[in-house]
Amino acid sequence: MDKLKMHTPDFTDENIRKLAELFPNCVTESRDDEGKLKKAIDFDQLRQELSTSVIDGPRERYQLNWPGKREALLAANAPIAKTLRPCREESVDFDTTQNLFIEGDNLDALKLLQETYLNKVKMIYIDPPYNTGNDFVYDDDFKEDTEAYFQRSNQKDEEGNRMVANTESNGRFHSDWLTMMYPRLKLARNLLKDDGVIFISIDDNEVENLKKVCDEVFGEGNFIGQITVLCNPKGRSQDKYIANCHEYLLAYARNPIDKGLLNVPKPKDEISKNYRLKDLKGLYREIELRNTHREFRRHNRKNLYYPFYINDKGGISIIPTSGSSAVYPNWDDGFEGCWTWGEDKATKQLDELVARRVKGHWKIYRKNYALSDNGEVTKQVKSIWSDKRFHTEKGQASFNELFNVKGKIFQSPKSVDTLIEILLMSTKHKDIILDFFSGSATTAHAVIALNAEDGGNRKFIMVQLPENCDEKSEAFRAGYKTIADIGKERIRRAGKKIKDELGSMKYEKKTKDEKPHPSSLILHNLDIGFRVLKVDSSNMKDVYYAPDAVKQDDLFDYADNIREDRISEDLLFQVLLDWGVDLTLPISKEIIRVKYELGSMKYEGKAKDKKTDGSYFIPHTSSFREYEVFFVDNNALAACFEPDISEEMVKELAARKPLRVVFRDSGFASDSVKINVEQIFKLISPGTEVKVI
Repeated sequence: MDKLKMHTPDFTDENIRKLAELFPNCVTESRDDEGKLKKAIDFDQLRQELSTSVIDGPRERYQLNWPGKREALLAANAPIAKTLRPCREESVDFDTTQNLFIEGDNLDALKLLQETYLNKVKMIYIDPPYNTGNDFVYDDDFKEDTEAYFQRSNQKDEEGNRMVANTESNGRFHSDWLTMMYPRLKLARNLLKDDGVIFISIDDNEVENLKKVCDEVFGEGNFIGQITVLCNPKGRSQDKYIANCHEYLLAYARNPIDKGLLNVPKPKDEISKNYRLKDLKGLYREIELRNTHREFRRHNRKNLYYPFYINDKGGISIIPTSGSSAVYPNWDDGFEGCWTWGEDKATKQLDELVARRVKGHWKIYRKNYALSDNGEVTKQVKSIWSDKRFHTEKGQASFNELFNVKGKIFQSPKSVDTLIEILLMSTKHKDIILDFFSGSATTAHAVIALNAEDGGNRKFIMVQLPENCDEKSEAFRAGYKTIADIGKERIRRAGKKIKDELGSMKYEKKTKDEKPHPSSLILHNLDIGFRVLKVDSSNMKDVYYAPDAVKQDDLFDYADNIREDRISEDLLFQVLLDWGVDLTLPISKEIIRVKYELGSMKYEGKAKDKKTDGSYFIPHTSSFREYEVFFVDNNALAACFEPDISEEMVKELAARKPLRVVFRDSGFASDSVKINVEQIFKLISPGTEVKVI
């Protein structure tokens, strides 16, 4: 039941509504005195609408602007004092997997990945909130300056960067949505390889704004295309005017890419059906050389209008021969068309042309081979994807089967086949794939499935906010507290299912060597694991970032600058981030035992064997000290965060000649040991880079 308003009407809002009916182009968004978004009138635009001459105003230029854009740029550039903490208990094959699942705000995660994955990701796919009035956007607060934000980001915020409803009643502001997307897209672009691409799912609500913001971030010239995906052929009956049955895939490249780079493999049944002819070069089909579009003709394609000369036996030549007749790209009604090849190309590839008599006239065809120059059988994807394998209904059925449920634990997950098609377009066997709105982790599922199919070793990085599931939802009743929990469980289940299916395939023996079925090799190499890393405040205490703010009375509390609740593996991953080391490299832990002498220690007291300096000593005895050391990728990095590190331990580690080594700043047995560390490495392992935290 609706409540009474109990206040007089807001005439300003009413006037804006009336003006919007007359001049919808004059309605914009602005911020009120409290910084909240509101509907407003662009008075410069309104003055122009009511004038018969050009009104003076700000210089016009083509741009995308909105309230909050400067804050969004600050959000992209501002530093953070956060880290990624490993969570072994939620991971699968933690020590060996090359996949990552990052739990936390994706803006923080993208910043933390900048050093390690700069220019290394081949494909990014995201399915962000569509701003439909029923979904959520990230509530990022970046109004303070960079330094204030940097200091705040080091504190644990009880609420964090919240997900808030951007509902119809709230105005469903485009500015909120753009402010959320802009910094994330800017950071994502940095991670793409030079030939990397990004695909973004979106619907009609924000597709125009998304394209404009992507034009700005990636460059208008790097727009690849806008694919229409038929995802719900029944249509949404709750839509106001037209039952929507599609959404879009917007695709951009980091840099201009070559034609054909996004081709996908042709299905075998399509090859056998369409490529029925064969010569020494392989299977081919014949395609008419004349351009079949009448808008291309002699008068606007003069360089493509020239004759071929055909003899009685169908031999083709560019120059006249005895008894040959000229053949032009003319239509049966006399319309002067044009060829699809220029004369130079036709001369070089004359052996790929065929002449055939059709209804008493010669026609020229070109051989279109199934295999391309690089040996692949590929085709261009089309701008409309209508196959039922891309339907959301199939995605939901696949998800429910995996979780063995009838209800909707996760609402409308993307079809795995949609993601596989994108992967086929944009990735090769060893590429890195990133999804920073991972939801139910369909992208990770698709990566594992495609690797199982073609033997690839693609790696995924999933990022998902631990958004709470509604306590009344099917997901919560099934035991899943957050969306991130659902995603992690899906990867576990999908990996197990795919591996079980591979393992059940028979090992066919087709050769004398009795080699096993190819699936056995794929099964052996298939990576179905993932390392769970969680975004958290830095491992370092506040004094590490703001030493001047510490009072003298608190100095002893900060003798160790590392937070008490952090373990050595937490420190290791922050070191990997800071040094830009791959977060998926294999990690091993080793206990190094170092012998040290107790007899060198001085003791006070009386003894018969008094030393000349007045001190006393006890007879030499030997003991061992054990140190825990992490080795990343064998010897790429050695990390020891133990206390009481002696010179003997430093020498033992230097003898292994690691590429990099790191210690805890307060972990040395004495100041003299700390001073001598660099000298020891210079003598024993001069190529090692030494650092402390």
